[in-house]
Order: sequence, then C-alpha cells, then structure tokens
Amino acid sequence: MKITRLLLKGFRNFKDARINVSEKTLIIGSNDIGKSNMLYAMRILLDRSMSDWDIEPKDSDFYCHEDTSELAIYIRFDEVTEDCVLAKLPGKVSDDGVLYLAYKAWKDTHEYKFYAGPTMASLEELQERFYRKVLHLKYISSNRDLVSYIKREKKGLLKEAQEKRTASQLSSDTKSIGAIEKKLNEVNNKITGLAYVQKATDAINTELQELSFHHEGQEVVFDVGASDVNSFIENLHLSSKVNTSSLAIGGDGRNNQIFLALWAAKNEINEYNPLEVVFYCIEEPEAHLHPHQQRKLAEYLVKTLKGQVFITSHSPQIASEFSPNAIVRLTKNGKFTKAANYGCSKIIEKSIYEFGYRLNVIAAEAFFANVVLLVEGPSEILFYKVLARELGIDLDRLNISVLTADGIGFETFVKVLQALEIDWVVRTDNDIFKIPKKNMFRMAGIQRAISIYTNNISLDGAVDKLIAERSKELTGFTTRIPPKMTLNAVDAFKIALKGFDIFISGKDLERDLLDQGLQSSIFKHLKVDEIDDAVEQMQKRKATFMFEYLQKNAKALNILKDSELAAPLKACQRILM
Repeated sequence: MKITRLLLKGFRNFKDARINVSEKTLIIGSNDIGKSNMLYAMRILLDRSMSDWDIEPKDSDFYCHEDTSELAIYIRFDEVTEDCVLAKLPGKVSDDGVLYLAYKAWKDTHEYKFYAGPTMASLEELQERFYRKVLHLKYISSNRDLVSYIKREKKGLLKEAQEKRTASQLSSDTKSIGAIEKKLNEVNNKITGLAYVQKATDAINTELQELSFHHEGQEVVFDVGASDVNSFIENLHLSSKVNTSSLAIGGDGRNNQIFLALWAAKNEINEYNPLEVVFYCIEEPEAHLHPHQQRKLAEYLVKTLKGQVFITSHSPQIASEFSPNAIVRLTKNGKFTKAANYGCSKIIEKSIYEFGYRLNVIAAEAFFANVVLLVEGPSEILFYKVLARELGIDLDRLNISVLTADGIGFETFVKVLQALEIDWVVRTDNDIFKIPKKNMFRMAGIQRAISIYTNNISLDGAVDKLIAERSKELTGFTTRIPPKMTLNAVDAFKIALKGFDIFISGKDLERDLLDQGLQSSIFKHLKVDEIDDAVEQMQKRKATFMFEYLQKNAKALNILKDSELAAPLKACQRILM
C-alpha cells in the first residue's frame, strides 16, 4: 500500500490544500512555508511516538488568518492489500484497495476524533488509534541528536540482526561468545594487574574508606566493562578503520551519514514484515554534508531505501537528483500555503523532461526561488547581480534568482517555472536573424518574446489585437536595417509586453550599456573612443569583459537607477510586494 494524497483543511498555514505524493517524495519550499507542518499532519495520524497530549489540538494548530473553528486532516491510501491492515480495519477499505484515515478537531472544545473509511463521504469514527500497531510512520527530525540517535539505532540494529539469525548461525555464535568471554576475562585480569592501574585503584579505595564505613568489605576496581560479554557487545563503538588503525567518528557530517546508513540497514533487515506497514519521514537529510555528498545522499535515498519515504530539504543538489514527478513545492497563495500543481504532478514532470540537460541548472536555483529573472547569458548574470547590489536590491533576502536561458531557451525555462508556480521576469535581446534559404530577415527577439507571451500568459485583448494586426511587420524585410514600419511595430510590442514582465533590449546588452549612461566609463576601461570599437571588444570577450569591467567600475552602475536596464530588477521587486 502507499499514501497518494493529503488533504489539509484549516490546519496551521494550510487553509484548504490538496497535496499529491509519490513513492519517494521530496518536499521543498522557503523557510516557514509549512514543510514541517505537512509532515506533522501525517504524524498526528500515523506516528506511534506521539502521545495523546501531542495530538490534542492547540489554538496554534488552527488556520490563523481567518476565524477557523475546525480543522481536518485526511490521508488517502491506495493499493491496500496487506492482510494486517485489512484485519485491523475491516470494512474500511474499498474493493479497489482505497482507504482514508482522518483526524478532525474543534477549537472551542479542543475535542478531536479519528475516522476511517473507503471514501471521504463514508468515514466512520474510530474510538482509538489501534491501527497504528500495523500501520505507522517513523520520523527523523531536522534537530536530531546524532550521537544519541546513532547509539540507539546501533543497539536496535544489533538486536534485530540477532533475532533474524538462522539455527546454524545461532549455534556458531554461541560457541564464539564462549571463546570471547574467556578472552575478556584474561584482558580484565591483565589490565587490573598493571602497576599504575593498581596504584590508582589503591588511592581511590583509601579515600573512600575515609569518606564512608557503610561499604567496608567492598573494593572499587578499574574494569574495562568486559566481564559480561553481552554488555560488551551492546557497547561496541562505531569507528573508521584506516589501514590497521581505528579513528573515532566525530564529525556531524559523517555522523549524519552513519545514522542514515544504520537506519536504512534496519529497514533492509526488516524489508518484509507481514505484520506491519511503515512509512518514513526525514527532515533535511543533507545536514552537515558538502554538495557532492548531498548529491550522493539523494541518489541513495531515492534508489536504495525501501518503502515510501517523505523528505524535506533546502538542498538544490538533492532536488536535482529527484524525479520531477516526485517533487512537492510548497508555495503561498495570498496568506495560505498550497502545493504547486497540487503536489507531485505530470505537468511538472513533462515540463522538466522537456527541459533536458538543463534540469540540474533549473533545480539548483529555481526550485527554491520566489522570482526568477531569466536573461540571455553569463554576461547578463554578472551584470544584474552587481547592478542589484549597487541599487540596494538584496537578491538573496528577496529570494530572487538570476538564471541564463542560454540564448534562446526562454520558453522552455518559463514552462518549468509555470509548472512550479514560480513567478518569472524575462529580458531578451532584440535579435535580427536571417531567414534560412531566403534573402530576408526577421525580428527574432520580438518574435521570441511574443511566443513566450502567447504560450504562457492568459491572453489580453489589446495585445492579441496587436499581434494579429502587426506581427507580419516583424519579418520579410530585405536588409539588416529594418524599415521604419518594422521599427514602429517593434516599439509597440516592447511597450505592450513590458506590462507582462517581458523586457526587450534596444539591441543587446553591450549597446544598451553604452546607450544608457556607461559609455564614458566603458571607453576609459577599454581605452577606446569609438562605439564600434567598444562593441567589438565587449562582444569578443563577453563574460570576461563584464567581469573585469564590473570589478573596477561597479559604482558607475548607480547611473542606471532609472534606466530600462534596471526595469527587470524592479519588476522582480514589484512582484514580491
């Protein structure tokens, strides 16, 4: 069986959210968007470690932006065929294997109830959460105490492995334990016989006799803790073996990996247990790991862990390794939280697969952004990041990403952002391209911008009319210098599309810099005095020129505060207000 959907009504920051999930689900979103709350909703119904006090509703559990007196949490399960679940919940599972569990609570009385049934319309009240004996969830908090977890999970792993032994393995182990016990007694005797150990022991016992007479006849000794072989094995320490030497494991990153490996190993040993169904929730598994290890961890979580797993993360490296149809991006719709495209979605999967090799790039930034500014190439990324800084626009605080569309890939980027319900702004060059096999030219940049509008934005009557009447003026002219009629059409489209956050340059970034106030500083930097010479050098070296120029002339960008070049950044700001 598997969880396929959550419905959260009036719960914390979820007003009315439907969230589809998959076999391995990655939950992403900005801080305080509700990732932990989503997991907490599942835990209320499924986590055996939560007490009656934990699940009793608090005022803070109810949606706070409206007067909400009731909350409800629904979990839908599909493919429910396990005998242990069917036996515990007779009549609650449909013929086609569908089960709903629900929790409802009321603010005025702090009363709460649990329900189960084959449909949401046929739920019946449960008197207690008895089903958790066979159907439950294990949760790993982001605030995990790694040392304590490792100690506990290590003992649990040893115990469960011990219980899974065959008869021949048990017999062999019994003989080995007898031999170990004899050796441990020898070790104890030799250690206590060491001169400096004996001297320290005598000193302690002398002082104890001065302090108390109640324990006369007893003697304190140094013991390696090896007199009981079972206790000795239970207290085994994990360490790293390097050649023939052992190193203590102490780094949080390594401890985090070890903990997850221990937990997965227990999961592997208990892979098939006909008596229970277990789901797993892990918060921020990437803690303390560098990017390469985060990517490896993501691969491990997706391909190795058995069973259904829910993971929250802030890691672009982890996001880029997950199937596009396994990502839940939580976002805000006004004051309440929702899942983009209702969670795991074929729409997101289709958009990202069409994105092709750029998947890692888009996942690395855009999945976690509130607004994305799409630009032509690396030069524009360098320029807009420095311009934002000089104009006092804090991109990181506002959660704005500047990404390159690699020249002509804007629409594919936009489709992905639309699927994830991430706001976007585009700035593209006003390119003029030759029409293949014809001695004619077209305004490729404007046509590109029109295509972005037409395929991704709700249609606007005035713009649609402009496209119908004047788009033909953008193509078919016979020289690289467009006729006046074409230039007039270009100006009209620039103004119209700007209203939809699609910005088109005068020609390209280099000429815009020269035309909008930076000519003197660029001439000085390049040691030229002609525009054509400056453009040639700028375009020949592109990002290298931009990096060197900005390094020495960043303050000069203040002159662009009210320019067309700054307009895309201001559009990003406006969207977030």
